[in-house]
Amino acid sequence: MSLLRDWTVSATAGEFAGFLVPAVVGAVLFDSAAALPALMAAGVVEGSVLGWSQARVLRRRLPAMSVRRWVLGTGVAAACAYLLGMSPSTFHETWSAWPMALPIALGVVFGVALLASIGFAQWLELRRHVARAGRWIVWTAAAWLAGLTVFLLVCTPLWQPGQPWWLVAAIGVLGGLLMAFVTALVTGYGIRHLLAAKDPAASVART
Repeated sequence: MSLLRDWTVSATAGEFAGFLVPAVVGAVLFDSAAALPALMAAGVVEGSVLGWSQARVLRRRLPAMSVRRWVLGTGVAAACAYLLGMSPSTFHETWSAWPMALPIALGVVFGVALLASIGFAQWLELRRHVARAGRWIVWTAAAWLAGLTVFLLVCTPLWQPGQPWWLVAAIGVLGGLLMAFVTALVTGYGIRHLLAAKDPAASVART
């Protein structure tokens, strides 16, 4: 099986399976004060499952890589991404009292940080084995931008006020599956590009 196909299949399954946890948590705790910490915890699960699904493929090409560091970093980064993504709505009352330019600036910073969070966390491990690994941050940011765009385009028109939690969750699951495929495909092209240019000597673990 080719690297692109293997990565896309595994990462799609991993992200979709992991996303089921925050999808259900978000539907049940929507508008609850516990939503943010619960979704951050769910994000750790989602990120860890995604990280493992990626690492199982990547380890075949980079035998010296640490699966533990990759999975842990991805899980923590996913929790941070939920914090960044939910902060504007969670703290809306506070932000709305500030001068307009400040929330806009923070929104831009948070958005960039959200898109780069997982790629940055994975770069910390990838740089040990691949030259110019910083490109991975760009690839993953582009992948999540595309995936989240698809998710919002699908789910936003379907979510309506007053829907039962199971329907909200089902719509989120549908969007999550499409998001998982898009992000997996884009990152698949990215990892193939990085490994194609990899110096064989760089795969030796660095101390």
